[in-house]
Amino acid sequence: MPSAAEQFASNFNFSSLGKAKELRDRLLFTLIVLIVARLGTYIPLPGIDPAGLAHLMNSQAGGLLDVFNTLAGGAVQRMAIFSLGIMPYISASIIIQLMTTVIPELENLKKEGEAGRKTINQYTRYGTVGLAALQAYGIAIGLQHQPGVVIDPGIFFIFTTVITLTGGTILLMWLGEQITARGVGNGISLIIFTGIVARFPTYIAQMFEAGRTGSLSPFMLIAFLAGLVGLILFIVFVERAQRRLLVQYPKRQVGQRMFGGESSHLPLKLNVSGVIPPIFASSILLMPLTIANFNSQSIPDWLQTIVAYLNHGQPLYLFLYALMIIFFSFFYTSIIFNPEETAENLKKYGGFIPGIRPGKKTAEYIDYVLTRITVIGALYLAVVCLIPEYVISAYALPFALGGTSILIIVSVTMDTVAQIQSHLIAQQYEGLIKKAKLRGSRR
Repeated sequence: MPSAAEQFASNFNFSSLGKAKELRDRLLFTLIVLIVARLGTYIPLPGIDPAGLAHLMNSQAGGLLDVFNTLAGGAVQRMAIFSLGIMPYISASIIIQLMTTVIPELENLKKEGEAGRKTINQYTRYGTVGLAALQAYGIAIGLQHQPGVVIDPGIFFIFTTVITLTGGTILLMWLGEQITARGVGNGISLIIFTGIVARFPTYIAQMFEAGRTGSLSPFMLIAFLAGLVGLILFIVFVERAQRRLLVQYPKRQVGQRMFGGESSHLPLKLNVSGVIPPIFASSILLMPLTIANFNSQSIPDWLQTIVAYLNHGQPLYLFLYALMIIFFSFFYTSIIFNPEETAENLKKYGGFIPGIRPGKKTAEYIDYVLTRITVIGALYLAVVCLIPEYVISAYALPFALGGTSILIIVSVTMDTVAQIQSHLIAQQYEGLIKKAKLRGSRR
Protein backbone atom coordinates (compact mmCIF):
# COMPACT_ATOMS: atom_id res chain seq x y z
CA MET A 1 0.00 0.00 0.00
CA PRO A 2 1.55 3.35 -0.99
CA SER A 3 2.22 5.82 1.77
CA ALA A 4 0.73 9.29 2.03
CA ALA A 5 4.00 10.77 0.81
CA GLU A 6 4.03 8.50 -2.27
CA GLN A 7 0.39 9.32 -3.06
CA PHE A 8 1.12 13.00 -2.60
CA ALA A 9 4.12 12.84 -4.94
CA SER A 10 2.14 10.99 -7.62
CA ASN A 11 -0.97 13.20 -7.45
CA PHE A 12 0.57 16.60 -6.76
CA ASN A 13 0.80 19.19 -9.48
CA PHE A 14 0.36 22.95 -9.55
CA SER A 15 -2.97 22.71 -11.40
CA SER A 16 -4.48 20.56 -8.61
CA LEU A 17 -3.11 22.97 -6.02
CA GLY A 18 -4.53 25.88 -7.99
CA LYS A 19 -7.99 24.35 -7.93
CA ALA A 20 -7.86 23.62 -4.19
CA LYS A 21 -8.64 27.13 -2.95
CA GLU A 22 -9.37 26.00 0.60
CA LEU A 23 -6.00 24.20 0.81
CA ARG A 24 -4.20 27.30 -0.50
CA ASP A 25 -5.88 29.44 2.14
CA ARG A 26 -4.96 26.96 4.86
CA LEU A 27 -1.34 26.83 3.74
CA LEU A 28 -1.12 30.62 3.59
CA PHE A 29 -2.67 30.94 7.05
CA THR A 30 -0.22 28.36 8.46
CA LEU A 31 2.74 30.20 6.92
CA ILE A 32 1.65 33.58 8.35
CA VAL A 33 1.14 32.16 11.85
CA LEU A 34 4.54 30.41 11.79
CA ILE A 35 6.20 33.69 10.73
CA VAL A 36 4.56 35.41 13.73
CA ALA A 37 5.82 32.62 16.00
CA ARG A 38 9.36 33.08 14.66
CA LEU A 39 9.25 36.87 15.09
CA GLY A 40 8.47 36.40 18.79
CA THR A 41 11.79 34.58 19.29
CA TYR A 42 13.63 37.84 18.43
CA ILE A 43 11.79 40.18 20.85
CA PRO A 44 13.95 40.31 24.01
CA LEU A 45 12.81 40.42 27.60
CA PRO A 46 13.06 43.86 29.24
CA GLY A 47 15.89 44.38 31.71
CA ILE A 48 18.40 41.87 30.24
CA ASP A 49 22.02 42.78 29.47
CA PRO A 50 22.95 41.11 26.11
CA ALA A 51 26.66 40.75 26.95
CA GLY A 52 25.98 39.11 30.32
CA LEU A 53 23.39 36.82 28.74
CA ALA A 54 25.84 35.73 26.01
CA HIS A 55 28.43 34.86 28.66
CA LEU A 56 25.83 32.85 30.61
CA MET A 57 24.73 30.87 27.53
CA ASN A 58 28.35 30.04 26.65
CA SER A 59 28.90 28.69 30.17
CA GLN A 60 25.70 26.60 29.93
CA ALA A 61 26.55 24.97 26.58
CA GLY A 62 25.46 21.35 26.52
CA GLY A 63 23.10 21.74 29.48
CA LEU A 64 19.35 21.85 29.89
CA LEU A 65 19.22 25.38 28.47
CA ASP A 66 20.70 24.03 25.23
CA VAL A 67 17.82 21.54 24.94
CA PHE A 68 15.19 24.20 25.64
CA ASN A 69 16.94 26.60 23.27
CA THR A 70 16.68 24.07 20.45
CA LEU A 71 12.99 23.31 21.10
CA ALA A 72 12.23 27.05 21.43
CA GLY A 73 13.94 27.89 18.14
CA GLY A 74 16.81 29.89 19.65
CA ALA A 75 14.57 32.05 21.87
CA VAL A 76 16.39 31.04 25.08
CA GLN A 77 19.74 32.14 23.67
CA ARG A 78 18.26 35.59 23.07
CA MET A 79 16.04 35.40 26.20
CA ALA A 80 13.06 36.41 24.08
CA ILE A 81 9.39 36.56 25.07
CA PHE A 82 8.92 33.03 23.64
CA SER A 83 11.80 31.57 25.69
CA LEU A 84 9.54 29.03 27.45
CA GLY A 85 8.35 27.83 24.06
CA ILE A 86 5.48 25.40 23.93
CA MET A 87 6.95 22.94 26.46
CA PRO A 88 4.62 24.01 29.35
CA TYR A 89 1.64 23.12 27.15
CA ILE A 90 3.11 19.71 26.31
CA SER A 91 3.87 19.05 29.99
CA ALA A 92 0.35 20.10 31.00
CA SER A 93 -1.15 17.82 28.32
CA ILE A 94 0.81 14.84 29.62
CA ILE A 95 -0.17 15.60 33.23
CA ILE A 96 -3.87 15.86 32.30
CA GLN A 97 -3.69 12.61 30.31
CA LEU A 98 -2.08 10.92 33.29
CA MET A 99 -4.76 12.28 35.63
CA THR A 100 -7.55 10.90 33.43
CA THR A 101 -6.37 7.40 34.31
CA VAL A 102 -6.56 8.01 38.09
CA ILE A 103 -9.38 10.56 38.53
CA PRO A 104 -12.83 9.07 37.67
CA GLU A 105 -14.34 12.49 36.87
CA LEU A 106 -11.75 13.18 34.19
CA GLU A 107 -12.13 9.65 32.84
CA ASN A 108 -15.88 10.21 32.49
CA LEU A 109 -15.23 13.49 30.70
CA LYS A 110 -13.00 11.65 28.24
CA LYS A 111 -15.88 9.30 27.41
CA GLU A 112 -18.37 12.13 26.78
CA GLY A 113 -17.08 12.81 23.27
CA GLU A 114 -16.61 16.31 21.87
CA ALA A 115 -18.04 18.14 24.91
CA GLY A 116 -15.78 16.25 27.31
CA ARG A 117 -12.77 16.83 25.08
CA LYS A 118 -13.38 20.59 25.13
CA THR A 119 -13.54 20.57 28.93
CA ILE A 120 -10.28 18.59 29.16
CA ASN A 121 -8.64 21.01 26.72
CA GLN A 122 -9.72 23.89 28.95
CA TYR A 123 -8.14 22.19 31.97
CA THR A 124 -4.97 21.74 29.90
CA ARG A 125 -4.90 25.47 29.18
CA TYR A 126 -5.25 26.28 32.87
CA GLY A 127 -2.42 23.86 33.64
CA THR A 128 -0.30 25.51 30.95
CA VAL A 129 -0.72 28.91 32.58
CA GLY A 130 0.26 27.53 35.99
CA LEU A 131 3.32 25.66 34.72
CA ALA A 132 4.45 28.58 32.58
CA ALA A 133 4.17 31.01 35.49
CA LEU A 134 6.10 28.65 37.76
CA GLN A 135 8.89 28.15 35.20
CA ALA A 136 9.01 31.88 34.44
CA TYR A 137 9.44 32.62 38.15
CA GLY A 138 12.29 30.12 38.34
CA ILE A 139 13.97 31.70 35.30
CA ALA A 140 13.62 35.19 36.80
CA ILE A 141 15.18 34.10 40.10
CA GLY A 142 17.95 32.22 38.30
CA LEU A 143 18.79 35.20 36.08
CA GLN A 144 18.99 37.50 39.08
CA HIS A 145 21.58 35.24 40.71
CA GLN A 146 23.85 35.48 37.66
CA PRO A 147 26.17 38.50 37.82
CA GLY A 148 25.85 40.97 34.97
CA VAL A 149 22.76 39.41 33.33
CA VAL A 150 19.96 41.52 34.86
CA ILE A 151 20.33 45.30 34.62
CA ASP A 152 18.05 46.18 37.56
CA PRO A 153 17.25 43.13 39.78
CA GLY A 154 14.26 43.27 42.07
CA ILE A 155 10.55 42.58 42.46
CA PHE A 156 9.64 44.58 39.36
CA PHE A 157 11.98 42.52 37.16
CA ILE A 158 10.53 39.25 38.53
CA PHE A 159 6.97 40.48 37.95
CA THR A 160 7.57 41.64 34.39
CA THR A 161 9.50 38.47 33.52
CA VAL A 162 6.74 36.18 34.82
CA ILE A 163 4.03 38.14 33.00
CA THR A 164 5.99 38.36 29.73
CA LEU A 165 7.13 34.72 29.56
CA THR A 166 3.73 33.37 30.62
CA GLY A 167 2.00 35.57 28.07
CA GLY A 168 4.43 34.39 25.38
CA THR A 169 3.62 30.74 26.09
CA ILE A 170 -0.13 31.44 26.07
CA LEU A 171 0.22 33.25 22.73
CA LEU A 172 2.17 30.32 21.26
CA MET A 173 -0.46 27.89 22.55
CA TRP A 174 -3.22 29.95 20.92
CA LEU A 175 -1.29 30.19 17.64
CA GLY A 176 -0.79 26.42 17.64
CA GLU A 177 -4.50 25.81 18.19
CA GLN A 178 -5.34 28.21 15.37
CA ILE A 179 -3.05 26.30 12.98
CA THR A 180 -4.67 23.00 13.97
CA ALA A 181 -8.18 24.39 13.46
CA ARG A 182 -7.71 26.67 10.43
CA GLY A 183 -4.40 25.61 8.89
CA VAL A 184 -2.62 22.43 7.87
CA GLY A 185 -0.95 20.02 10.30
CA ASN A 186 -0.67 19.94 14.06
CA GLY A 187 0.01 23.50 15.20
CA ILE A 188 2.03 22.67 18.34
CA SER A 189 4.28 20.27 16.44
CA LEU A 190 4.75 22.71 13.57
CA ILE A 191 5.89 25.48 15.94
CA ILE A 192 8.58 23.21 17.39
CA PHE A 193 9.46 21.98 13.89
CA THR A 194 9.88 25.55 12.58
CA GLY A 195 12.14 26.51 15.47
CA ILE A 196 14.46 23.55 14.86
CA VAL A 197 14.54 23.88 11.06
CA ALA A 198 15.20 27.64 11.22
CA ARG A 199 18.57 26.97 12.87
CA PHE A 200 19.62 24.04 10.69
CA PRO A 201 21.29 26.08 7.90
CA THR A 202 23.51 27.78 10.50
CA TYR A 203 24.61 24.45 11.97
CA ILE A 204 25.27 22.91 8.55
CA ALA A 205 27.32 25.98 7.61
CA GLN A 206 29.30 25.62 10.86
CA MET A 207 30.06 22.00 9.96
CA PHE A 208 31.35 22.95 6.51
CA GLU A 209 33.38 25.77 8.04
CA ALA A 210 34.90 23.26 10.49
CA GLY A 211 35.78 21.06 7.54
CA ARG A 212 37.33 23.98 5.67
CA THR A 213 39.47 25.06 8.63
CA GLY A 214 40.60 21.49 9.34
CA SER A 215 39.03 21.08 12.81
CA LEU A 216 36.80 18.41 11.23
CA SER A 217 38.37 16.11 8.66
CA PRO A 218 36.72 15.89 5.21
CA PHE A 219 36.20 12.15 5.68
CA MET A 220 34.31 12.70 8.96
CA LEU A 221 32.27 15.49 7.38
CA ILE A 222 31.18 13.21 4.50
CA ALA A 223 30.56 10.33 6.93
CA PHE A 224 28.42 12.52 9.17
CA LEU A 225 26.31 13.83 6.27
CA ALA A 226 25.85 10.27 4.95
CA GLY A 227 24.89 9.12 8.44
CA LEU A 228 22.39 11.98 8.69
CA VAL A 229 20.70 10.90 5.46
CA GLY A 230 20.73 7.27 6.57
CA LEU A 231 19.21 8.22 9.93
CA ILE A 232 16.38 10.11 8.20
CA LEU A 233 15.61 7.12 5.95
CA PHE A 234 15.65 4.78 8.94
CA ILE A 235 13.27 7.04 10.91
CA VAL A 236 10.87 7.26 7.94
CA PHE A 237 10.90 3.46 7.57
CA VAL A 238 10.17 2.79 11.25
CA GLU A 239 7.61 5.59 11.66
CA ARG A 240 5.60 4.08 8.80
CA ALA A 241 5.80 0.57 10.27
CA GLN A 242 2.55 -0.83 11.67
CA ARG A 243 1.28 -4.04 13.18
CA ARG A 244 -2.20 -4.53 11.75
CA LEU A 245 -4.67 -6.62 13.71
CA LEU A 246 -7.41 -8.13 11.56
CA VAL A 247 -10.89 -7.06 12.74
CA GLN A 248 -13.98 -8.87 11.42
CA TYR A 249 -17.54 -7.53 11.53
CA PRO A 250 -20.43 -10.05 11.44
CA LYS A 251 -23.18 -10.06 8.85
CA ARG A 252 -26.66 -8.93 9.83
CA GLN A 253 -29.95 -9.02 7.95
CA VAL A 254 -32.21 -5.97 7.74
CA GLY A 255 -35.39 -6.86 5.90
CA GLN A 256 -34.41 -8.63 2.70
CA ARG A 257 -30.88 -7.23 2.60
CA MET A 258 -27.63 -8.35 4.22
CA PHE A 259 -25.29 -5.84 5.78
CA GLY A 260 -21.83 -6.11 7.33
CA GLY A 261 -19.45 -8.97 6.97
CA GLU A 262 -16.55 -6.66 6.14
CA SER A 263 -13.07 -6.98 7.52
CA SER A 264 -10.75 -4.13 8.46
CA HIS A 265 -7.55 -3.61 10.40
CA LEU A 266 -6.62 -2.09 13.73
CA PRO A 267 -3.25 -0.40 13.02
CA LEU A 268 -0.75 -0.26 15.88
CA LYS A 269 2.25 1.97 15.21
CA LEU A 270 5.66 0.64 16.04
CA ASN A 271 6.47 3.90 17.83
CA VAL A 272 3.27 4.85 19.63
CA SER A 273 4.88 7.30 22.06
CA GLY A 274 6.43 9.54 19.37
CA VAL A 275 9.15 12.02 20.39
CA ILE A 276 8.03 12.56 24.00
CA PRO A 277 10.39 9.95 25.63
CA PRO A 278 13.66 11.46 24.29
CA ILE A 279 12.57 15.01 25.19
CA PHE A 280 11.65 14.06 28.76
CA ALA A 281 14.71 11.85 29.25
CA SER A 282 17.17 14.50 28.08
CA SER A 283 15.45 17.21 30.15
CA ILE A 284 15.62 15.16 33.36
CA LEU A 285 19.23 14.06 32.82
CA LEU A 286 20.50 17.54 31.99
CA MET A 287 18.77 19.19 34.93
CA PRO A 288 21.56 18.33 37.50
CA LEU A 289 24.19 19.61 35.06
CA THR A 290 22.35 22.91 34.61
CA ILE A 291 21.83 23.41 38.36
CA ALA A 292 25.51 22.64 38.98
CA ASN A 293 26.62 25.17 36.36
CA PHE A 294 24.37 27.82 37.90
CA ASN A 295 25.95 27.17 41.34
CA SER A 296 29.44 26.06 40.33
CA GLN A 297 31.06 27.87 43.28
CA SER A 298 28.95 26.36 46.06
CA ILE A 299 28.49 22.67 45.19
CA PRO A 300 30.62 20.02 46.98
CA ASP A 301 33.33 17.96 45.29
CA TRP A 302 31.36 14.70 45.29
CA LEU A 303 28.48 16.39 43.42
CA GLN A 304 30.92 17.82 40.88
CA THR A 305 32.20 14.27 40.27
CA ILE A 306 28.65 13.01 39.63
CA VAL A 307 27.99 15.93 37.29
CA ALA A 308 31.18 15.13 35.38
CA TYR A 309 29.93 11.56 34.79
CA LEU A 310 26.60 12.93 33.54
CA ASN A 311 28.15 15.04 30.78
CA HIS A 312 27.30 14.42 27.12
CA GLY A 313 28.87 11.28 25.70
CA GLN A 314 29.89 9.80 29.06
CA PRO A 315 29.01 6.08 29.53
CA LEU A 316 26.84 6.76 32.60
CA TYR A 317 24.91 9.48 30.75
CA LEU A 318 24.33 7.25 27.71
CA PHE A 319 23.25 4.32 29.89
CA LEU A 320 20.77 6.38 31.93
CA TYR A 321 19.55 8.12 28.78
CA ALA A 322 18.71 4.78 27.16
CA LEU A 323 16.97 3.51 30.32
CA MET A 324 14.85 6.65 30.62
CA ILE A 325 13.86 6.54 26.94
CA ILE A 326 12.70 2.95 27.34
CA PHE A 327 10.84 3.77 30.57
CA PHE A 328 9.04 6.81 29.13
CA SER A 329 8.18 4.85 25.97
CA PHE A 330 6.23 2.30 28.01
CA PHE A 331 4.88 4.94 30.39
CA TYR A 332 3.57 7.31 27.71
CA THR A 333 2.18 4.47 25.57
CA SER A 334 0.16 3.26 28.57
CA ILE A 335 -1.26 6.79 28.93
CA ILE A 336 -2.31 7.46 25.33
CA PHE A 337 -3.44 3.93 24.34
CA ASN A 338 -5.92 1.96 26.44
CA PRO A 339 -6.39 -1.68 25.25
CA GLU A 340 -9.51 -2.13 27.41
CA GLU A 341 -11.19 0.93 25.88
CA THR A 342 -10.27 -0.22 22.36
CA ALA A 343 -11.65 -3.70 23.03
CA GLU A 344 -14.85 -2.20 24.45
CA ASN A 345 -15.33 -0.04 21.34
CA LEU A 346 -14.81 -3.04 19.07
CA LYS A 347 -17.37 -5.00 21.07
CA LYS A 348 -19.83 -2.10 20.99
CA TYR A 349 -19.77 -1.96 17.17
CA GLY A 350 -19.80 -5.72 16.73
CA GLY A 351 -16.19 -6.12 15.70
CA PHE A 352 -13.93 -8.94 16.85
CA ILE A 353 -10.45 -10.28 16.24
CA PRO A 354 -10.70 -13.76 14.65
CA GLY A 355 -9.89 -16.45 17.19
CA ILE A 356 -10.12 -14.06 20.18
CA ARG A 357 -13.20 -13.75 22.37
CA PRO A 358 -14.61 -10.18 22.51
CA GLY A 359 -14.21 -8.18 25.70
CA LYS A 360 -11.53 -8.98 28.25
CA LYS A 361 -9.71 -11.55 26.08
CA THR A 362 -9.49 -9.05 23.23
CA ALA A 363 -8.06 -6.41 25.59
CA GLU A 364 -5.47 -8.89 26.86
CA TYR A 365 -4.49 -9.83 23.30
CA ILE A 366 -4.15 -6.17 22.20
CA ASP A 367 -2.06 -5.46 25.32
CA TYR A 368 0.10 -8.52 24.54
CA VAL A 369 0.79 -7.30 20.99
CA LEU A 370 1.23 -3.68 22.06
CA THR A 371 3.79 -4.59 24.73
CA ARG A 372 6.00 -6.41 22.23
CA ILE A 373 5.65 -3.61 19.70
CA THR A 374 6.60 -1.07 22.35
CA VAL A 375 9.79 -3.02 23.13
CA ILE A 376 10.89 -2.65 19.52
CA GLY A 377 9.79 0.99 19.39
CA ALA A 378 11.64 1.84 22.62
CA LEU A 379 14.84 0.21 21.37
CA TYR A 380 14.47 2.07 18.08
CA LEU A 381 14.18 5.40 19.93
CA ALA A 382 17.18 4.56 22.10
CA VAL A 383 19.35 3.73 19.06
CA VAL A 384 18.19 6.81 17.10
CA CYS A 385 19.01 9.11 20.03
CA LEU A 386 22.16 7.46 21.43
CA ILE A 387 24.27 7.24 18.27
CA PRO A 388 23.92 10.96 17.37
CA GLU A 389 24.42 11.80 21.07
CA TYR A 390 27.80 10.07 21.05
CA VAL A 391 28.80 11.73 17.75
CA ILE A 392 27.74 15.17 19.04
CA SER A 393 29.85 14.72 22.16
CA ALA A 394 32.89 13.35 20.32
CA TYR A 395 32.99 16.09 17.65
CA ALA A 396 31.42 19.04 19.57
CA LEU A 397 28.40 19.32 17.27
CA PRO A 398 25.22 21.24 18.19
CA PHE A 399 22.35 19.49 20.01
CA ALA A 400 19.99 20.47 17.17
CA LEU A 401 21.72 17.90 14.93
CA GLY A 402 20.83 15.10 17.37
CA GLY A 403 18.39 12.24 16.98
CA THR A 404 15.57 13.99 18.90
CA SER A 405 15.56 17.00 16.58
CA ILE A 406 15.68 14.89 13.42
CA LEU A 407 12.95 12.64 14.82
CA ILE A 408 10.72 15.69 15.35
CA ILE A 409 11.45 17.04 11.86
CA VAL A 410 10.72 13.74 10.09
CA SER A 411 7.57 12.97 12.12
CA VAL A 412 6.04 16.42 11.66
CA THR A 413 6.88 16.45 7.95
CA MET A 414 5.20 13.07 7.40
CA ASP A 415 2.10 14.14 9.34
CA THR A 416 1.81 17.44 7.46
CA VAL A 417 2.26 15.76 4.06
CA ALA A 418 -0.48 13.26 4.98
CA GLN A 419 -2.88 16.10 5.84
CA ILE A 420 -2.12 17.95 2.59
CA GLN A 421 -2.78 14.72 0.71
CA SER A 422 -6.12 14.24 2.48
CA HIS A 423 -7.15 17.82 1.56
CA LEU A 424 -6.25 17.20 -2.12
CA ILE A 425 -8.22 13.94 -2.16
CA ALA A 426 -11.23 15.66 -0.55
CA GLN A 427 -11.02 18.40 -3.18
CA GLN A 428 -10.96 15.79 -5.96
CA TYR A 429 -14.03 14.05 -4.50
CA GLU A 430 -15.88 17.37 -4.28
CA GLY A 431 -15.10 17.99 -7.95
CA LEU A 432 -16.48 14.58 -8.93
CA ILE A 433 -19.67 15.15 -6.92
CA LYS A 434 -20.23 18.54 -8.55
CA LYS A 435 -19.75 17.04 -12.04
CA ALA A 436 -22.21 14.25 -11.24
CA LYS A 437 -24.82 16.79 -10.07
CA LEU A 438 -24.38 18.87 -13.23
CA ARG A 439 -24.83 15.81 -15.45
CA GLY A 440 -27.96 14.83 -13.53
CA SER A 441 -29.49 18.30 -13.87
CA ARG A 442 -28.84 18.35 -17.66
CA ARG A 443 -30.62 15.03 -18.05
